[in-house]
Amino acid sequence: MQMLSCKKKENGFYVGDDPHNPLAEITYHLRDQRTILIDHTYVSDILRGQGVGGSLVHKVAELARMENKKIIPLCPYAKRVMIQNPDYQDVLAEEEI
Repeated sequence: MQMLSCKKKENGFYVGDDPHNPLAEITYHLRDQRTILIDHTYVSDILRGQGVGGSLVHKVAELARMENKKIIPLCPYAKRVMIQNPDYQDVLAEEEI
């Protein structure tokens, strides 16, 4: 299996060659200057089960840490990953804990 890289796009990260037609993506927007809302996660059938979705959530968490922001995961997948993983508790907004 080849190593897949997550690339930055406006308000998200994606996997693939085309940000407009990605193999996987996570999108977010800013609620305010300190809060990121994750609103969508998508992984194509050919990449499912390989940890790609988790890698995308991780990229947003890294961004939140770098920018001193908190995350509210509106997307059910991202919410489940973040709540179940203790590594994300530092960036998970209080209302989600």
